[in-house]
This record gives sequence, structure tokens and C-alpha cells, in this order.
Amino acid sequence: MAIKVITSSGKKKTAIARATVKKGNGKVRINKKPLEIYSPEFAKLKILEAVALAGDAAEGLDIDVIVNGGGIIGQASAVRTAIARGIVDWTSDTNLRDSYMAYDRNLLVNDSRQKETKKFGGPGARARYQKSYR
Repeated sequence: MAIKVITSSGKKKTAIARATVKKGNGKVRINKKPLEIYSPEFAKLKILEAVALAGDAAEGLDIDVIVNGGGIIGQASAVRTAIARGIVDWTSDTNLRDSYMAYDRNLLVNDSRQKETKKFGGPGARARYQKSYR
């Protein structure tokens, strides 16, 4: 008999997270590090939302997440999207999907916003260099 394994992904800005969900005893690891010792605390709490909302559905699942690119909060957002998608795919539960959507749409849908590219004539995307008349 084949072992059931589900892979899912999440993105935020330039951060990409890939989650592997399989039967286990409720361990969540991000880059081989247990979620319990993940820091900073704010990022850990953001990721925990996805697991906590699932409740009993996530209890018997081992979730391994590999994340790279972006910054701390971008990575946390990508991880929570990947975890939530993985749990929904594993359970095939429409009620869970609806509760995720009601809580925060970004748990299941990638945030497509990206940094606006820098243009010539200034230090950033919209700002221009100062002009001196004298």
C-alpha cells in the first residue's frame, strides 16, 4: 500500500514555501527546525494560526516545510499558506476550507503583490532626485 503524502506551496513577495504533509504525530518543522523553537515569536504565532484553526484535523499530521527567499514575515506568510493548503488537501474538508477563508483569505490564496521596480531618475520606484535651481 502506498503512503499518502501531500505537497503544497505558498508564496509571499519573494518567499516560497513548500510543505509536505504526511501521517504522523503532529510535528511541524520549518527548515528542519521544530515550530516550538521557531523565532521571532510574531512569525511563529502567524504560522500557528494555520495549525490552530485546523484543530483536530492537524493533530495526526507531520508537516515539513522548506522555505527560502524573502524576509522573516514574508517567509512566515508563505509557510502558513503552504500549511493551510496542505491540511485542506489532506482532509478534503469543505467546512475547514470555508473557516480558513472566513478567518483570512491569504491562508489559502497567495498574496500576489510584488515590489514595484525602480525606475531611472530617482532613488526608488516613484521618488525622484531633488532638483536645485541655484
